[in-house]
This record gives sequence, structure tokens and C-alpha cells, in this order.
Amino acid sequence: MKKNISIFVIIILAFVTHIAYGLTSDKQLEINKRNVVEFYNVAINQKNFEAAKTYFGPKYIQHNPTAADGIEGFKAFIQFLRDNYPYAHSEIKKVFAEGDYVILHVHSIREPGTRGRAIFDLFRLENGKIVEHWDAVQDIPEKSANSNGMF
Repeated sequence: MKKNISIFVIIILAFVTHIAYGLTSDKQLEINKRNVVEFYNVAINQKNFEAAKTYFGPKYIQHNPTAADGIEGFKAFIQFLRDNYPYAHSEIKKVFAEGDYVILHVHSIREPGTRGRAIFDLFRLENGKIVEHWDAVQDIPEKSANSNGMF
């Protein structure tokens, strides 16, 4: 009887731990998504480096081969946008999160009246802070081989 109660208690504890971990994990996914979306809006749309830098962890690894590495490299990119594309705007179409990663599917228009570009941005976070970034960028063509659209 004592053995059965012990097994039952272990099963209940394992179940409760699994549920609690799932809730924490889901909560962290939502925090990560919120942080990346807020970061993207203040950094890319508002071009406000000072507000954006609060979303970075202690390091920032950049994988885009045309962008300088680190937080200072990102600061230079924001200044480039401010100087060359002051009216640029990006609309986040979709947000996905898994583990420490958040993916944005974005319609970016650097100059009003242009078709813009489709972008996938992938961010890795640690403790809710952005520490790494990859992206894939594709110009939106005038004509498409299908009618599905890019978004």
C-alpha cells in the first residue's frame, strides 16, 4: 500500500512539473515574441537605437553578411536607415516562436510607392533578450509566376 501511494505521488509530481514547465515555456514564448515585435517596431520603424538597445542581451551576433557584427554594428545600421531611408516602414505579417527563437515574416518598404521586399528575420534570445540575428531578403517582383502572393 505504501509503495502504491509513493508511486502515485511520484506520478502526480511528474504531471504537475510537466504542466508547470509547459506554462512557463508558453509564457516565455509569448514574452520572446512580444520583445522581438517591440524591438522591431522601435528599431526598424521608429529608427530609435536608444529604445532598441534595451532589447539586446550582453552580446549581439549578426549573421547578415552585409551588416557589421555587434550592438555597435546595429547602431550603424539604424543610422544608415535614418540617413538614407527616413520614410522606410516594415509591416510584420507573421510571428512564430519555438524555444529561444522568434521568426518574423515582414513586408519591408524602404521608399514609399515601391513594392518592397519580403523578409524573414530570425532572432535568438537568452532570458528574453536578443543575442543573435539571421535574415533572408527577397525583392517583390513586378510579376509572379503564380497568384499566391508573398504574404
